[in-house]
Amino acid sequence: MAWDEWEQIKADVAERNAPGMRLNGLPPDDSGPATSLVTGGVQSSRQAWLAAGDGIGSLRTGIGTASGKAEQGQTGLGATDGCMTAAAQQEVYASWKKYTEEVGRRCGSLQGILEKVGRDLLLTDEAVKAEVDKVRAEFSDRDDVVGAPTGR
Repeated sequence: MAWDEWEQIKADVAERNAPGMRLNGLPPDDSGPATSLVTGGVQSSRQAWLAAGDGIGSLRTGIGTASGKAEQGQTGLGATDGCMTAAAQQEVYASWKKYTEEVGRRCGSLQGILEKVGRDLLLTDEAVKAEVDKVRAEFSDRDDVVGAPTGR
C-alpha cells in the first residue's frame, strides 16, 4: 500500500468518513432486509436448525428405548444348543443390536451438526455438506453392521 493511500485512510477514519466495508467483493445490497446478494433471499433461522437437531435426538432416544426393550426380551432365552430357531433368533438379535447402536451413533452425529449450525449459523452450505458427507461415509450400511446374507 502506498504511503499516500495510508494517509488518506487515516484521514478518513479521523473524520469518521470511513469507506463502507464489502465482504467477498460483493457490492452493497440496497434491496432491503428481505433479500441478500449472498443468500439469494434464502433465510435461515436458529430455531429451525435447533428443532431439526432435537428431532434427530428424539429419534436416537426412541431407538435406544426400543433397543432396551429388545434386550429385555432376550432375558431367559438360555442355551440355544439343539434349537435352531432360538439360535437364529439370537443371531438376528445380535445383528440388530449392533445396527441400532450404529443408527443411534449416526443420529447423535447428525444432531451435533444440526445443533452446531443452529448455534453458530456460520457454516457455509459446503461446510455443512462436508460434515454430513463425513457422517454418511462413517455410517454407510455395511455387511459388518447389517449382517451379510447367510443363505438361510
